[in-house]
Amino acid sequence: MSEPVVTRFAPSPTGFLHIGGGRTALFNWLYARRHGGKMLLRIEDTDRERSTSAAIAAIIDGLTWLGLTWDGEIVFQFSRAARHRQIAEQLLAAGKAYNCYASPEELTAMREAARREGRAKLYDGRWRDRDPSEAPPGVKPVIRLKAPQTGETVVEDQVQGRVTWQNENLDDFVLLRSDGTPTYMLAVVVDDHDMNITHIIRGDDHLNNGARQTQIYQALGWNVPSMSHIPLIHGPDGSKLSKRHGALGVDAYRAMGYLPAAMRNYLVRLGWSHGDQETFSTEEMVAAFDLAHIGRSPARFDFAKLESLNGHYIRTTGDADLITDLEQLLSHIAGGQELTSKMTPALRIKLMAAMPALKERAKTLVELFDATRFLWASRPLDINDQAKALLTPEAKALIAGLLPELEAAADWTSTTIEAVVRPYAERVGQKLGAVAQPLRAALTGRTTSPPIFDVLAVLGKDESVARLRDQVAEPL
Repeated sequence: MSEPVVTRFAPSPTGFLHIGGGRTALFNWLYARRHGGKMLLRIEDTDRERSTSAAIAAIIDGLTWLGLTWDGEIVFQFSRAARHRQIAEQLLAAGKAYNCYASPEELTAMREAARREGRAKLYDGRWRDRDPSEAPPGVKPVIRLKAPQTGETVVEDQVQGRVTWQNENLDDFVLLRSDGTPTYMLAVVVDDHDMNITHIIRGDDHLNNGARQTQIYQALGWNVPSMSHIPLIHGPDGSKLSKRHGALGVDAYRAMGYLPAAMRNYLVRLGWSHGDQETFSTEEMVAAFDLAHIGRSPARFDFAKLESLNGHYIRTTGDADLITDLEQLLSHIAGGQELTSKMTPALRIKLMAAMPALKERAKTLVELFDATRFLWASRPLDINDQAKALLTPEAKALIAGLLPELEAAADWTSTTIEAVVRPYAERVGQKLGAVAQPLRAALTGRTTSPPIFDVLAVLGKDESVARLRDQVAEPL
């Protein structure tokens, strides 16, 4: 490539960072990194009524959580309004644009006539060649682009292929409103040019904008960036992605316990492929990502696949890193504060010891958090209904008989504990499970946990005996 690659992610701050926006940002980031270029961040906040500081913060937070860094300072589109006006007036002075004095009533009548007649072109160009002296007094005009009326406008799209529009069907669209504010169409072109953007990678809902923006570039004599319009994400049933499918903010996925690395891996495979490879490290993504292998069909969001992939990342993440990930999640989930307040060095040691077994079962950090409860729960334990059903009078009698032998154990490791429990079960004529399951219920309050001897070892002798005594002390 003859010039450095510069991409941009340009969200409108009118709400959370949508999962589709996260994928668009990822594709821009990967393409820039692959080619040793830059990805810039522009906040398109020209809609002053809908743009909020909370949304801006949510976008920045979401990108940061995903691990997508941008180069340079954030550009805020609204702050560049004077530059946008300058370009509109430049086009006006060059005869490439014109003042339009059509009233709202006239515009409504034009649109209704066009719809009745089945015409795509809604504005009839009535002020395109009129003498400005005919302008009605006291009316502030809009500035419209004097778009070509013959021939065609072409976008050589890197994903969609060659896309052609007949110019006779395209309007002379507004560049500058009557109050002097620029339209989105103008602002995007001016900003992309001034930011030296070489590649525009965005959703295919912007494809028609690509034609109009190309016309602005051509009117100004500027080079048109390479354009790539990505098909949108659909639900598993092929319909438009909705909240029930997963059309949530990136922050919601964090709160559901997904790892950033797993989200990046899942998002990169939504519409892009590299052979049959499913899992990618970040380095592998950067090395492999290209535009040619982005599909033209909408990708389908699949929660089950995301959950499975996240489980893979949890299992392959180092234990210490998982504890850090868990701690970072706590402020975003219900009940997280309870663990935060109990996170002592001693508990951290217990978590490290239990993590190899705990992470084998968890598909999300929320599940992992839930699985750690037995390590930090206060006595007496909250026993769920399924576990209570195991703590029958007969089971409590078994625990009561085992307690003196556990208390007498000199060493407290999973191996030495097993050497106590197995012979005890044989002596009382029970299978190991008949003893282990009540132990699990009494020690964790649940019917599932890591192997029972590991549970006893991690809890420690004093805590294990105390929990068992709590249950034996309950009325039989």
